[in-house]
Amino acid sequence: MIEILNASQLSRARDTGALVADILATLRGRVAPGTNLLDIDRWTKEMITEAGALSCYVDYAPSFGRGPFGHYICTGVNDAVLHGRPHDYTLANGDLLSLDLAVSLRGLAADSAISFIVGDARPQESVRLISTTERALASGIAAARPGGRTGDISHAIGTVLGEAGYPVNTEFGGHGIGSTMHQDPHIANTGRPGRGYPLRPGLMLALEPWIMADTADLVFDADGWTLRSATGCRTAHSEHTIAITEDGVEVLTLPRQAR
Repeated sequence: MIEILNASQLSRARDTGALVADILATLRGRVAPGTNLLDIDRWTKEMITEAGALSCYVDYAPSFGRGPFGHYICTGVNDAVLHGRPHDYTLANGDLLSLDLAVSLRGLAADSAISFIVGDARPQESVRLISTTERALASGIAAARPGGRTGDISHAIGTVLGEAGYPVNTEFGGHGIGSTMHQDPHIANTGRPGRGYPLRPGLMLALEPWIMADTADLVFDADGWTLRSATGCRTAHSEHTIAITEDGVEVLTLPRQAR
């Protein structure tokens, strides 16, 4: 399913995007060495509930997962890059943490992810991984414009990732989003410009470049959800929900103070 939002729906999606961004910003400010992943999940539940929103994850049960996800946020640590299921793990100084959050508010969903280093350590490999996904995300957003195609976005993202020397996995990537979290079209993290679905005003997309330091291969964790790098290398993930407009593109998952 591909949805094209009208002006009223886009206005509601802005509220959802701001909520997602503000929750992630709050979590980033709270997380420190000694924080448990289950605390992060609990804080997320509290903020979603207080806002009158709904989690897109807690009952999520796609074909690739093992039953309902059962938690409110994805927490990936170090080699865990996607769908990280919160568990009893206490974060240490220097851990690379990825937080991926999707919620629905008044019938519209928004999805965003951030990666950052816990504490005051700054491992150079981790800094570079995070910076590369952020630059790739910015490049993908810049390539999104009415009249273009999804392949333009994929090519822009893939160019940044490839030039940085990272392997690119195309099994998971960006996606359409609207009244539900995951919709068509799929936005691979590499591709050919001028190909793919047309970018029309009202189309909402979640763009999410993610990388692993030295491999493109994933392995499932024993929890049936968490996807880790096959070599145990570190990983990073950045994501924004955007809307194609008549004039260009609007990023919906920016914190309110950044708008």
